[in-house]
Amino acid sequence: MQSETTSILICGTGGQGILLASEIISTAAMLSGMDVRKSEIHGMAQRGGSVVSQVRFGKTVHSPMIEEGAADLLVSMEKLEALRWSHFLSPAGRALVCDLEIAPPSVSTGQAQYPDVLGELSARGVSFRLIDGFGEARTLGNLRVVNTIMVGAASVGLDLPDASWRDAMRGLIPEKALEVNFKAFDRGRELAG
Repeated sequence: MQSETTSILICGTGGQGILLASEIISTAAMLSGMDVRKSEIHGMAQRGGSVVSQVRFGKTVHSPMIEEGAADLLVSMEKLEALRWSHFLSPAGRALVCDLEIAPPSVSTGQAQYPDVLGELSARGVSFRLIDGFGEARTLGNLRVVNTIMVGAASVGLDLPDASWRDAMRGLIPEKALEVNFKAFDRGRELAG
């Protein structure tokens, strides 16, 4: 068992499967014998608003909340959301950022430009890896598995047995979608490895 607590912040916009991603990570940690705490902020999810889930696991975890500057891992399903939540990363933390841009209303209406997210993350000293989750999901023939690709990428840095990840997915994903999600998870591991 781990002696320290691992803190993961998962973010994106409504409809990207943030909550399923956090459930997979939480369940895999629980199946590995960890104490797990989870918190979710839905915001305006139904309108493509920000969705955040915080997952913490370890031998003993007292709170689901991650303090600013304390997250070990940031998993972002969208570039701008990575920038929005990057202040939660610890100095030694890292970010996995899906190479996807979803224009907020201010950009869609021409009132603002989409920012140079990667440049800004670099300027802030954030250690990040860009993951082509959307492109890989397209290759797999199912755009709904971007979240599972990102979970697979996240799993590389987490010391949890492969069987726990697979069992978590079996318990949370409908059987008809399991095969493509297993492929997506494995592809995410390859991309982050």
